[in-house]
Amino acid sequence: MKHLYKSTAVLLLLLPISMISYAAEPQKADEPMKEMGAHQGMGGMDMKCCQSEEQKNEHMRSMQEHMLQMHDLSNQILSEKDAAKKEALKKQQLELMKAHHAQMMEHRQQKMQEHKK
Repeated sequence: MKHLYKSTAVLLLLLPISMISYAAEPQKADEPMKEMGAHQGMGGMDMKCCQSEEQKNEHMRSMQEHMLQMHDLSNQILSEKDAAKKEALKKQQLELMKAHHAQMMEHRQQKMQEHKK
């Protein structure tokens, strides 16, 4: 019985180590896709072939603006002491997230329609 407890203790100590090494493996699995240049944007289309340099820059600026707004709201929420104001800021951030999600879904639908043609 004493050996059973020791064996169990060893297994329980080794479990987190094995989980850490397993968690690192999916990153390695993604590397071959990057090497092949298969960066897929919305709708599964390769962004390089479908957009001009100007369109890519415009898209990146739009993403940057959204990220900055989200981070700004997050910082305001974290620093706000008044519960009512904090809740209002959270609601504002949620609305921004919903609008962004709706925009992405609309864009995806457009891409799907173009792909079917």
